Amino acid sequence: MTIPSTDLDLGEVSTIRRRLRYDRDHPHYKWIVLTNTTLGVLLTAINSSIVLISLPAIFRGVGLNPLESGNVGYLLWMLMGYLLATAVLVVMFGRLGDIFGRVRVYNIGFTVFAFCALALSFDPFHGGAGAMWIIIWRVIQGVGGAMLTANSAAILTDAFPAKQRGTALGINMVAAVAGSFLGLIIGGVLSEWDWRAVFWVSVPIGIIGAIWSYRSLHEVGIRSAGKVDWAGTITFGLGLTALLTGITYGIQPYGGHATGWTSPFVLGSVVGGLALLVAFCVVESKVADPMFHLGLFRNRAFGFGNFANLMVSIGRGGMQFMLIIWLQGIWLPLHGYSFESTPLWAGIYLLPLTVGFLAAGPLSGWLSDRYGSRPFTTGGAALAGVTFVLLLILPVDFNYWIFAAIIVLNGIGSGLFFSPNTAAIMSSVPAAQRGAASGMRGTLFNGGNALSMGIFFSLMVVGLAASLPSALDTGLRAQGVSASAAGELAGMPPVASMFAAFLGFNPIKELLGPTGELDKPGVNADTLTGQEFFPHLLTGPFHAGLVVVFVAAAVMMFLAAVASYFAGDKYVHDEGAELAEADELAAERRGAPVPAG
Repeated sequence: MTIPSTDLDLGEVSTIRRRLRYDRDHPHYKWIVLTNTTLGVLLTAINSSIVLISLPAIFRGVGLNPLESGNVGYLLWMLMGYLLATAVLVVMFGRLGDIFGRVRVYNIGFTVFAFCALALSFDPFHGGAGAMWIIIWRVIQGVGGAMLTANSAAILTDAFPAKQRGTALGINMVAAVAGSFLGLIIGGVLSEWDWRAVFWVSVPIGIIGAIWSYRSLHEVGIRSAGKVDWAGTITFGLGLTALLTGITYGIQPYGGHATGWTSPFVLGSVVGGLALLVAFCVVESKVADPMFHLGLFRNRAFGFGNFANLMVSIGRGGMQFMLIIWLQGIWLPLHGYSFESTPLWAGIYLLPLTVGFLAAGPLSGWLSDRYGSRPFTTGGAALAGVTFVLLLILPVDFNYWIFAAIIVLNGIGSGLFFSPNTAAIMSSVPAAQRGAASGMRGTLFNGGNALSMGIFFSLMVVGLAASLPSALDTGLRAQGVSASAAGELAGMPPVASMFAAFLGFNPIKELLGPTGELDKPGVNADTLTGQEFFPHLLTGPFHAGLVVVFVAAAVMMFLAAVASYFAGDKYVHDEGAELAEADELAAERRGAPVPAG
């Protein structure tokens, strides 16, 4: 199916013809574009998750205990600052790329990213100041990441003909998703050596990539005349920031409740953010040069494709967090791994997920060029949904090979989905709007990851709050802990136990040790601080939380499958037809014969 085109400006005709001549004279250029943009996207994706697995080492390095209540804010912003900046700014930088040049904005992004990696690797402070140094530079690095993410898909779409876009965008999208898995492994390995090495790894790659992009990439795409839509940019940026911040702080307890969803700040942020996003839609329908043309969502391929992208991103992100907690807090300690080593081994044991994705991603992109996107996006999302159902029926202390087989299938499902989904979205929009369209796709992809943390952590906390306090109280008293100390610990917010498992800490030792209770006569300190006490205690309550999380994730995947089916099959915005129409219009205005070809 061909999407109906919008008329090109006469000035854009010469831009398309210039690009076609450049393609003819430089047949290898598109492969240079693919290699460089894939490197850029891979780097941003690795940095979205590399801190996730390295937080215990980072907190030890700057001298902070992440389980102290005053430090939870540092923990959340280290996790979320980069994701928030990337999610909020990609649409704006995509639109700026449409106006001022996609390669120009992309090159600046590579430079910003490399500079921030250098600044992060030389944190001169300790304590709260050291944590703030990391948070601030991570947010700025997210700005560079947004520039890269917003324009990489648009630059690729400009460089590749329609018949090869699925393959090219598939490879690029594989790097974006696989990088988030690779970041877990790289972060786990490097943090064992030195916590600063987590940031060192990006410095040489960032510098080389920035120099290479400046020297090798050229503006061959169509620019759209216009000015920056400041009203739309501000309402969208503030609205999405407020919404994601509110959802993030919903994880923290408030006023005796297990989560913060009764907090005026959380509710005000969510409601205010949604109101600003509604205002953004109104603004975009009124201004002459909108940041984003909302009419694109009337295009089935674009609208349904982006909805499916959001659903899969939220479900996949939630799975990643939950599997890490499952492995680090329960399965690995029960199988003899020390709490301190669980972050590294969690990354290693999740390798089948990455293998499945890497096997399916490039292949599905290539096949979608031939057979259309619908069978792969629909089938991939449905397969991922089935794996969440299979994870539901798996016992908490599972046989690893069954677990590995399920997450391989999940990786294959994600790989089948993402490449054709990206190609279908990017091929369905006019050439002059590819930057903004790429930015919107990136916002939903990165915003889905950020939303998943707040949504699934909150769901897990709700599940834990139902049964963990009584299990803790009973278990601690059985090992000789006094009723007052057991009650105090059981009354602590469940998020503290969850963060302990997430960060590779021995929760009982960290939470009960400072009280002196472990040194009292009759207390079985060795049992309480051993490898099996807390994991066994957590098994029942954690499984109750997993049921809620994985059911929600499965529903999201099945919704994505339905949306992918209704998005249609093979959508290509016919740039050649646009060119012919514009040539005819130009010829009519000049009173000249219609040009051929």
